[in-house]
Amino acid sequence: MVRTITGQISSVDILAVGVHPDDVEIGCIGTLIKHRKQGYSFGIVDLTEGELGTRGNAPLRLEESKKSAEFSGALFRVNFGWPDGFFEHSNENIIELVKIIRLTKPSYILCNAPNDRHPDHGRASKIVHDASFYSGLIKIKTVFEG
Repeated sequence: MVRTITGQISSVDILAVGVHPDDVEIGCIGTLIKHRKQGYSFGIVDLTEGELGTRGNAPLRLEESKKSAEFSGALFRVNFGWPDGFFEHSNENIIELVKIIRLTKPSYILCNAPNDRHPDHGRASKIVHDASFYSGLIKIKTVFEG
């Protein structure tokens, strides 16, 4: 289930997708802020609440992600609530991301690296890659219910 952390889901130039609530901040927040200052818009999707992390807890990480999105100028930030460490590369998860991609119509999608020490990152990268492709196939029918 998609949970809105801040803002309202809308079209953006750049969609940043991270597995955990701090992945976008660690990986590309500087790039996003730089592009916002150049007139581009962006939104953020977190796939999990990061509940398995050794620092903090899910409620704290969600609150921090909200503050970060507001500070950085994200038009919206949503969290899919997938199980940290145990989400799967599945048709259902791909379609959930396809819905967001179709709704936001980004020109660019940023995500975790495909090869990373953390198994969630590579798995998420593959889901984002596949969802990006499938979002353009008109025979895949979706309705956003978020």
